[in-house]
Amino acid sequence: MSKQKSVLIGMSGGVDSSVAAALLKEQGYHVIGATMRLWTYTDAANSKHEGCCAESAVEDARRVCDKLGIDFYVMNFKDEFRDKVVDYFVREYTRGRTPNPCIACNKYLKFDAFMKKALAMGIDYVATGHYAKIERGADGKYILRASEAAKKDQSYVLYNFTQEQLAHTLMPLGGYDKDWVRAKAEELGLGVAHKRDSQEICFVEDDDYAKFITEYSDYTPREGDILDVNGNVIGRHRGLIYYTIGQRKGIGAYGRPMFVMKIDAENNTITLGEKGMEFSSELTAEDVNFISGETPEGEINVTARIRYQAPPRDAVLTPLTGGKVRLTFKEPVRAVTPGQAVVFYDGDTVLGGGTVI
Repeated sequence: MSKQKSVLIGMSGGVDSSVAAALLKEQGYHVIGATMRLWTYTDAANSKHEGCCAESAVEDARRVCDKLGIDFYVMNFKDEFRDKVVDYFVREYTRGRTPNPCIACNKYLKFDAFMKKALAMGIDYVATGHYAKIERGADGKYILRASEAAKKDQSYVLYNFTQEQLAHTLMPLGGYDKDWVRAKAEELGLGVAHKRDSQEICFVEDDDYAKFITEYSDYTPREGDILDVNGNVIGRHRGLIYYTIGQRKGIGAYGRPMFVMKIDAENNTITLGEKGMEFSSELTAEDVNFISGETPEGEINVTARIRYQAPPRDAVLTPLTGGKVRLTFKEPVRAVTPGQAVVFYDGDTVLGGGTVI
């Protein structure tokens, strides 16, 4: 008789990870629930912020595990989270870039530190409630595919997987949509069945990035010049951290629609362009990861997404030296943003991704 496989599932206290845990148990795994204790806003100040890492979330996860009859642990990853996610988030904004902390959390915490902890405990797999699918191809290599529920697909934030990590990861929700998951939670009598999804970054209170950055760090926003595309001064901005590429609100009135086209941290300037100028046909990305472990030898046709909710666009990917790639889009895309991820696909298969520069 083969040994029962064990899985450590990250429990956020939400409905997705709760149902994922239940499905894994139904599939015959020895399931162990764990909430990652991460650094939160409340660690720095008195706050009523209730993000996915808050104490109430821990208690929700504990109750679910009790209901399912599985063991539950709380694991401390505060230092790793602060170093790899929070500090990175602040650093990128002060450089005039727009970070994606969820991608950093997946890369450094959930599928690195958390996985290493599980494997060190002799556990076979880690699991999460992400909406994506992991399969094994005919060549033996692991494949990450988009969720069958397109509206909930989270493959965009998972492009940093390696083959070794995929070999030890389970994502049981890839074939379901949110309505089914909530109905399943209700059927199981889980108290989180209709708990609302977390929309904000878990460590930022009230989604106020600028307030968080100034309170958390010693960074003080400085006013600077707003320029047009010809370099003429046309206004003043209140600090770089209040702006992102493509933004049109809160930049002042100029008698015509204007958009943020460039943020220059070195010179403390913001450049605005008129409607239509915010589109680009090309971008370069760095820190690129190919899930197969192999970089293409030449140009390949892909579809690419330049932000989480953006539709995929046809493009040609050209490998460059130094772990970079160039993407040339068949039709211009709006608001290519340094610091954000670009993720490339072959159909619904995630080939990899990188950070826009």
